[in-house]
Amino acid sequence: MMASSTACSRSAPERRLAVCLRRWLLALLVLPFLAWAAEIEVTNPQLQPVDDGYVLSADFKFDLNPRLEEAVTKGVVLHFIADFELTRKRWYWLDEKLAARNQTYRLSYHALTRQYRLSTGGLHQSFTTLSEAVLVLSRLRNWLVIERSDKGVKPGETYDAAVRLRLDVAQLPRPFQITALGNKDWSLSSDWKSWPADLAPLPTAEAK
Repeated sequence: MMASSTACSRSAPERRLAVCLRRWLLALLVLPFLAWAAEIEVTNPQLQPVDDGYVLSADFKFDLNPRLEEAVTKGVVLHFIADFELTRKRWYWLDEKLAARNQTYRLSYHALTRQYRLSTGGLHQSFTTLSEAVLVLSRLRNWLVIERSDKGVKPGETYDAAVRLRLDVAQLPRPFQITALGNKDWSLSSDWKSWPADLAPLPTAEAK
């Protein structure tokens, strides 16, 4: 007795349907993440020379959605991280990374004083409204990102600089981390904003 070898085979229409279904499912998985990207817009990035090196200034355009506003008001601390990179192109290999810095901002609410607080390192600022705190967070000023001692960075040359701002969900309390997974309400970040940075000469001791 010969067993049929065509029982498990699929017809051409069935194969085309299976391919279409796979593509449709992939679109459902990918499109939401594309739609959620770049909730923060980075504008006006600039590097300025100072005695210690180069400081970065930039503006971030964004609003907290109702879910994040509610979380802050109920005592959840939101951690925002600003990232900076300075690279130099190399035709024979990957771009060379010359400097990398990150800075964390903590946005919180204190029920006893009924004030919002924005903290960076050991610096703290208090505000009566959340919108005031977010406004200050959106204005990055005088952040030392390139030091005189950074090797490979020479004034007068052009490099590729990039900056971004993102909400770090990994620093949320554990229950909120689980809630944040795949949840648009907890997705808040910018794309890398890149620009050609012409480093002006640093101030000399005689110029002080």
